[in-house]
Amino acid sequence: MGDFGADVVKIEHPRGDTLRKLGWSKDGVSLWWALVGRNKRSVTLDFADEGGQELAKRILADADVFIEGFRPGTLERWNLAPAALHELNPGLVIVRTSGFGQTGPYSKLPGFGTLAESISGYAYMNGWPDGPPTLPPFALADGVAALTGAFAVMYALWWREHGGNGEGQVIDLSIYEPLFWILGPQSLVYDQLGIVQERSGNAAPFTAPRNAYQAKDGRWLGLSASAQSIAERLMTVVGREDLVEEAWFQDHTGRLEHADELDAIIQDWVGRHTTDEVLAAFAEHEAAIAPINSIADIVEDPQYSARETITTVQHPILGPLRMQNVIPRLDRTPGRIDHPGPELGAHNREVYLGELGLTPEELAELVEKGVV
Repeated sequence: MGDFGADVVKIEHPRGDTLRKLGWSKDGVSLWWALVGRNKRSVTLDFADEGGQELAKRILADADVFIEGFRPGTLERWNLAPAALHELNPGLVIVRTSGFGQTGPYSKLPGFGTLAESISGYAYMNGWPDGPPTLPPFALADGVAALTGAFAVMYALWWREHGGNGEGQVIDLSIYEPLFWILGPQSLVYDQLGIVQERSGNAAPFTAPRNAYQAKDGRWLGLSASAQSIAERLMTVVGREDLVEEAWFQDHTGRLEHADELDAIIQDWVGRHTTDEVLAAFAEHEAAIAPINSIADIVEDPQYSARETITTVQHPILGPLRMQNVIPRLDRTPGRIDHPGPELGAHNREVYLGELGLTPEELAELVEKGVV
């Protein structure tokens, strides 16, 4: 939302958000924070302190959205329950992000993306048949939940202005449910067919051929032929047009039954050609394949370059930084990146003195008490 012009005020404990010390850093600057804190203003505030709670209420009095990520019940303990906030600001949209949601037997447990990736079914089905369940090496569940939350906020704001009589509402956003939702029809498949989707490596249990194949020069490429026309073009590329006439080749079920045979044929052909030769042949026949990129490959990829998928942002300490650009692309309001993640409390004076009207003496007293 900050990328598209929202004034996002990140309220942090005076110790700072944990992301500021998590993962990679350079010259004392958190690279993760430089990304996720971009286009946000940073103020510090201790919610557990009564003075901090009063400051929070003053900030929220004319806010559109309040996003919190505390364990359920914490806001209530701090006298900041949604009902109290709506008395103060009836139009406030409140997003309550937690590991397992505000209800249910797990709701009071601490929740992280890794736990969501575990209980959602993702880790169980991810990996190789002879290997363990595999967790993603990045914050997958957190990112999916964040995107879902952004969508929910915009829907709630739209309803507030179109039929909602200006009323805000509470969004109960668990981390595990959005990830469970995008995993496909696994619950339907189990309910109707009794099938538990097991680990299948790079192959898919619903279409074939679909796998990763290694070229002559050692580069891996990802291929999918989930559309009949693409599957037929693929057979032309690898010189096995004869298979297109086989009855089993005419649908996914048949091709899945012959997935190992198809994989062997494709790997044999790909393995006898360089990456450039493979890509050229597939492009010529309009079949679908792409190199499996590392980040080193990505920064040199002409598609990323042409669309400026990676952009350069100036950092006051590190200088130019290359990071993901704004997505998605809106033609009238394309969005922009004004600055990377700011220093802790960089906007305290701007918000507390300039916008809330505190005096310098009052701010100094709050700093001395550790409230901000």
